[in-house]
Amino acid sequence: MKGAAVGVLAGIALDAVLLVGGSMRGEAKDYGQAGQTFPVIEPDLLATIEARLSQAEAGGELARMNAAFARRVEAKVRRPDPVAGITPAREARSWQFDPTVTVEQDIRDPQGRLIAAAGQKINPLDFVTIRQDLVFVDGDDAEQMAWATTRYSDVKAKIILVGGSPIEAMTSRKRRFYFDQEGRLTGKFGIQHTPAVVSSAGKLMQVSELVIKPGRAT
Repeated sequence: MKGAAVGVLAGIALDAVLLVGGSMRGEAKDYGQAGQTFPVIEPDLLATIEARLSQAEAGGELARMNAAFARRVEAKVRRPDPVAGITPAREARSWQFDPTVTVEQDIRDPQGRLIAAAGQKINPLDFVTIRQDLVFVDGDDAEQMAWATTRYSDVKAKIILVGGSPIEAMTSRKRRFYFDQEGRLTGKFGIQHTPAVVSSAGKLMQVSELVIKPGRAT
């Protein structure tokens, strides 16, 4: 796989289901009428839903619901839920993270050629070079934000918030910020405190939680 990027090909197998219907014949017999019969009434569900939507639209309820939904979505985008359990670092610590993964099943290219066999170990750093550090900070912590933006340019690092509003930060500081949605990155690297920095170290990743002394954000 020299000089080739490793891609994961996922396939979904669909099983075909045959429904075989048979017919049964028999003699019709009149057993008499057991009681009064009534026609089966099955209201059209789609028509009912459309009628209720029309009523909601006419009364302005639909517009209010859409507006409320839009406000909730905007609020989540502007200020995502903070990553749970992340606190300011009180003690510096550092460790290495091995990004090597074990392939669970054969990976093949569109022509069916084997790229990686099941059970094979692959280190992404064998194929890509990490040129930017990942810097994790709490966007609501002024000292952490000042520390990160002073030390790291957009070229040198990606600043990833674990709390706060990335949109407000981008507007006020005129630079790009990211957000660790659902703590996926901090969870993967084992980060529990901020600020934290992840950088490449050969075939490993160096992870460091750093302590900012009061008044010395730089």
